[in-house]
Amino acid sequence: MKGLRKGSVTWHEIDEGGGEQRVDNYLVKILKGVPKSHIYRILRSGEVRVNSKRVQQTYRLRIGDRIRIPPVSETSKTSPQLPKTKVELPILFEDDALLVIDKPSGIAVHGGSGISFGVIEQLRAARPSARFLELVHRIDRETSGLLLLAKKRGALTKLHEILRNGDMKKSYCAMVSGQWTGDTRDVHLSLNKYVTAAGERRVCVVESGQHAHTVFHLRKNYGAYSLLDAELKTGRTHQIRVHLAHLEFPILGDDKYGNFPLNKALAKQGLKRMFLHAQRVEFTHPATGENICFESELPSDLQHFIDTLT
Repeated sequence: MKGLRKGSVTWHEIDEGGGEQRVDNYLVKILKGVPKSHIYRILRSGEVRVNSKRVQQTYRLRIGDRIRIPPVSETSKTSPQLPKTKVELPILFEDDALLVIDKPSGIAVHGGSGISFGVIEQLRAARPSARFLELVHRIDRETSGLLLLAKKRGALTKLHEILRNGDMKKSYCAMVSGQWTGDTRDVHLSLNKYVTAAGERRVCVVESGQHAHTVFHLRKNYGAYSLLDAELKTGRTHQIRVHLAHLEFPILGDDKYGNFPLNKALAKQGLKRMFLHAQRVEFTHPATGENICFESELPSDLQHFIDTLT
């Protein structure tokens, strides 16, 4: 990215670090501390120009584009809130193109919805010289386990293509309420997003929704509970959680789709979070073409709960 000052207006020339990125996401990244509402306001008003033309917020930047960014007043800026306590983000793998972390439960992958700092914000704050760092995919805040980030635009593009084509194998471990019968269930249930009266985002099974496919394998029955492996064939929001809830096997500790009286009782027994862990991912490395696989062991709190059942 090349920057040129002209009075109080900033001009940026897009290089490979910004190519193929949506203009709104690009502005959020470079205008640190500026509320998203203000960024969308200057886009709608036409104060942001790309190659001297107005663009929609969904416009994808191309290498060589020149973007005009208007002056942002100090009153439009807010100081980003640093996390009160530093959360350790264990790095399982890193090279020039890719970063794989073992995300703890309780930390969001990105800021928003009242959360100032997520995984991506913390990593960018810890690596101020990094030219590019973006999430390849997302996992829920209460879900622990493997999370991929790209360190180059080209790597991100290739990994997104791998995801779209269904060539990335992702497996989760879940403990559910109920005794699972049989070994494997191949579940095809279409999903639809909606917003509750309280403004919270939810997902439900709807025949006219987006196709969603999960394969569940029974690992072991523990009386009233069952430990499952869930293999994602598609990557819809809350897919595993909603599929299991619809099958009447809600995930233990799920505060959106679970059995709430049971969750309350389990919290007193020591399970204070959702029992869902991203345990395995396998894909082709975007730069080397090598097939690589990463695995994450169950966190100690989930393993301890299993131990109490045995």
